[in-house]
Amino acid sequence: MAEHTSSNITIEAAPGAVMSVISDFDRYPEWTGEVKEAEVLAKDDRGRAEQVRLVLDAGAIKDDHTLAYTWSGENEVSWTLVKSQMLRSLDGTYRLTPVDGGARTEVTYQLTVDVKIPMLGMIKRKAEKVIIDRALAGLKKRVESGAQA
Repeated sequence: MAEHTSSNITIEAAPGAVMSVISDFDRYPEWTGEVKEAEVLAKDDRGRAEQVRLVLDAGAIKDDHTLAYTWSGENEVSWTLVKSQMLRSLDGTYRLTPVDGGARTEVTYQLTVDVKIPMLGMIKRKAEKVIIDRALAGLKKRVESGAQA
């Protein structure tokens, strides 16, 4: 089993509000920082994204990649890499857990990244941690600001 990095954060909003921001890929460039473009390529029968093309600019890492999304109920979404210029794999999950009767949400983000260039496992884990922490902080700020769709 591949090593992964995981972290969590509590957001002062119901899980539905959090998932609304997570699933609004068109607006990712407004709040994620590293995502410069996002384009939904395919949707499922419920209108949720199945494939999304993302253009990433994270300083030294610039990439144009496509992810396939799998929705598990209302409180979990996972993704896997379909194609990329720089990445060999990119697997992740957002898992939302209601807290305080659903008034707050604990968000767990798990991520595994493998790049095509050689890199020490320790450095990969550190990069994953940075990606996760920035994503969770941006998600919290976006949801709590009331800027969701």
